[in-house]
Amino acid sequence: MSEEMNVAPVTEEEVREALRGVLDPELHLDVVALGLIRSIELDSTPVLVRMLLTTPFCPYGPWLVQQVKETAEKASGREARVEVLPEQWNPEMMEDPTLLGFF
Repeated sequence: MSEEMNVAPVTEEEVREALRGVLDPELHLDVVALGLIRSIELDSTPVLVRMLLTTPFCPYGPWLVQQVKETAEKASGREARVEVLPEQWNPEMMEDPTLLGFF
């Protein structure tokens, strides 16, 4: 029996909740609240997390991507891959844009 078969199924919501522990070091909000996590594909091998960065040349980008990868792996119990999308982030993507005083 493979190791993967011994792992209890995890939901996208459980992985998303775990990702709330990953904070943007400049904005001090989690990647989910910021709307940076665009999708989580658990039926993919490895698990695929698609995300945005707040700016194209975010100085913390590589660190943030690594934190998302490690957190998704821990939450899902499987290998994960993070794809950074070319889409431009904007505050309207946030769960609550008023947190940063934009609206």
